[in-house]
Amino acid sequence: MKALITGGSGFVGSHLAEELLNRGHQVYVIDDLSTGRLENVNHLLSNPNFGIAVETIMNETVMDRLVSECDMIYHLAAAVGVELIVSKPVSVIETNILGSEIVLKLANRYLKKVLITSTSEIYGKSDKVPFGEEDDRVLGPTTKNRWSYSSSKAIDEFLSLAYHKEKKLNVIIVRLFNTVGPRQTGRYGMVIPRMIGQALKNKPLTVYGDGEQVRCFTYVTDVVKAFIGLTDHPGAIGEIFNVGNNQAISIKDLAFKIKQMTNSKSEVIFIPYDKAYEEGFEDMRIRIPNISKIQKFIGFQPKVGLDEILTNVIEFLRNEPEQ
Repeated sequence: MKALITGGSGFVGSHLAEELLNRGHQVYVIDDLSTGRLENVNHLLSNPNFGIAVETIMNETVMDRLVSECDMIYHLAAAVGVELIVSKPVSVIETNILGSEIVLKLANRYLKKVLITSTSEIYGKSDKVPFGEEDDRVLGPTTKNRWSYSSSKAIDEFLSLAYHKEKKLNVIIVRLFNTVGPRQTGRYGMVIPRMIGQALKNKPLTVYGDGEQVRCFTYVTDVVKAFIGLTDHPGAIGEIFNVGNNQAISIKDLAFKIKQMTNSKSEVIFIPYDKAYEEGFEDMRIRIPNISKIQKFIGFQPKVGLDEILTNVIEFLRNEPEQ
């Protein structure tokens, strides 16, 4: 198989490229390096089955050629991270919606299978946990930038399902729940690399809000294997799947766990959302996935627990402090 990965030099994309290459596939990635890094794929450049285009997916001419030459598209390119959502809402909305539109249009033109990455943000501030794929969405008003990301990814899902229903395009949608691991940056609000980076420098560990918000973290290798398992399963076409780990922890407890595991002298401090992001910022209190559907389809079960996740990221950031 020849796979195309959009956002392929990003955190998740680079791990996906590695796994596909290890399985003997050809891999081509496109990335504009707005959030991805060439360092993530430098070790792959000597592999004759790997290629990269440093370009935006909004360049339809380049995308047309890449899509026409591949067998499978993994569409990971997106504007991500709460800080980016708040500071650059135009970029977030345009990249997510217009970029996905180009991918789907070209996939349909050349009859290519495509996996679309969506997000747990889809569920908004619903309190019906764990979240199931058919559950209702509860969002705040359009005056809150926070919900633009959720809405843009929902449009991606609607458009993907419309292409499947009307044009019979082979589409699979995955909703990711806080994917973490080596190579993830804390630049855009990703909590684990941000806190570990602070702890390793003995700087204050910043917890936004009261720290009682609950999250689940999924190791990137578990996510990548779920992607490949779903694209290999003919029954997954036209379906939506939560991809996550249902081991939950509050952000406050996460901060103290990181402080302990790094033997850090850092103080844990709490910063109101208004100061961390913007006035009136709204957050999701609890975000836990129901993964029974993906378990039924491909037997998915996260293999890496939180302690091992944190150990691996701590080791990575100790060796790669510039991250």
